[in-house]
Amino acid sequence: MDVEGEAARILDELRAQADPVRADSEKRYLKSDLAHIGVPVPALRKVALRAVRARPARDELLGLVDALWTVTDGGRPVHEARMAAVEVLARRVELLEPGDLAVAERLIRDSATWALVDHLAEKVVGVLVLRFPDLGEALDAWVSDPYLWIRRTSLLALLPGVRAGTPDLDRLTRYGDALLEENEFFIRKALGWVLRELSKKDPGWVSAWVQDHIADVSGVTIREAVRRLPPDDADRLLTAYKAR
Repeated sequence: MDVEGEAARILDELRAQADPVRADSEKRYLKSDLAHIGVPVPALRKVALRAVRARPARDELLGLVDALWTVTDGGRPVHEARMAAVEVLARRVELLEPGDLAVAERLIRDSATWALVDHLAEKVVGVLVLRFPDLGEALDAWVSDPYLWIRRTSLLALLPGVRAGTPDLDRLTRYGDALLEENEFFIRKALGWVLRELSKKDPGWVSAWVQDHIADVSGVTIREAVRRLPPDDADRLLTAYKAR
């Protein structure tokens, strides 16, 4: 792969689809300090993933990710270029090694929006942890990290195991207890999101967890957690929450 050539092609094709109105709207919605081009995600994904249709070498993949991540416009990183970096990394995550968790961590720490973090958390970090279980120790440290997006990642990285039918209930229990009194919306939402996904396969566990934490759980978390529970269980838990 011609890494620099592919990065330039991706950026040129994205700029060819630029929509200034969309760019301004997305920038306001995400409260973003980045430069925005205004390309819808499906179109962006199509442009980006062409670069890794053929299996690249691991160093080529990481080189392309870095080249896209560091693109600037007027001195500001470009949102769509960073999204393209995340897309290609997630698509070829099978090339990554345990030490590459540090790459994902660096990208997350350099992000300030769920629009970049969430895909990295689930499709990169979560997949790596599922493949290399010892990496779970990193999540144990991340759950108490000062940076909210790292804390959010510690939760969302549990989603691949949940969806595969092999949920890490020990970590979910510990992380839920550690983050239950969080004031950050994005942490409360992430906890509810993981519980909601788990409820599709194990509604009894989720019902019991919510019941045990009804005195402390936030409204954001409980509303997400009960969304896919049987209606009677959801109604019972919401009634108990309102009456606490």
